[in-house]
Amino acid sequence: MALGRDPLDALEIPDGTTVEEHDLVTEGDVIVGGQSTVEFGVRGRNVVAGERVRFGGDIEAEGDCRLDMWCDVGGNVLVGDDAYLGERVHVGGQLMVSGDLDIGDDVEIEEGFEANGWIVIRNPMPTLVFYFVVLSQLLRMGETDAADEIAEAMSDGEEAPADPLVIPRGGNVSDDSWRVSTPAHVGDGCRLHGNVRAKSIEMGADNNVFGSLRARGDIAVDEDTRIHGDVTTRGGTVQLAAGVRVLGDVSCNELELHEDAVVDGSIRSRGEMRIVRPEAKREIE
Repeated sequence: MALGRDPLDALEIPDGTTVEEHDLVTEGDVIVGGQSTVEFGVRGRNVVAGERVRFGGDIEAEGDCRLDMWCDVGGNVLVGDDAYLGERVHVGGQLMVSGDLDIGDDVEIEEGFEANGWIVIRNPMPTLVFYFVVLSQLLRMGETDAADEIAEAMSDGEEAPADPLVIPRGGNVSDDSWRVSTPAHVGDGCRLHGNVRAKSIEMGADNNVFGSLRARGDIAVDEDTRIHGDVTTRGGTVQLAAGVRVLGDVSCNELELHEDAVVDGSIRSRGEMRIVRPEAKREIE
């Protein structure tokens, strides 16, 4: 995640993210803003959720898992290191923790729990979340140099971890749609199910999206991505790169279409429509 902005101001789907049956799978961390709904189960490195987040399936965290107060998990919670559960968290299945468990008041775990480390009934702020909050505050104050120093110190010279999957506050993610009020950024090599609804959309290369794209602003789709649905923007520009295939209609204010892109449906552009040709072909002509 790039420093210099609020880390929860966009839907961020990193490279290689996939939806496998009923699970959302990524190599890095999963960070979910408060009052969001994730109908999938999630699998990632560390899983952090704000208050009143609802998960429809299991949570599998290789590292730590932090669930803030009033979170609801429909299935099991499996944690490779430490777990932190806030007050009135509900877990519909089992809670299995390989490390320590810090748990708040009135937590309900329907099928019991097991922790190999210490069990403490309280609600502290773990190091991962504290680090995340400090970075957020520094970025809001414009102290980017200080944020860079903290990030470098925390990494301790180790290889940078994979980018996190971030669902902003109030987001709704399901097999039907990925719906947020912020911009959406999708990395490369992802396989997603559901329609993407966002303020604007930047779609990486080599993706397969089983749904449509709709935004109030611009939509950009990089090379060799396949969209199994319509691409629609109210007042923005749609950019389709080489090798993109849209198995539906395209509707926009302005269109930039590479000549090697394919649109199976109709194209409606209220303004300018521009065909982009490869540089090599231009030089030959």
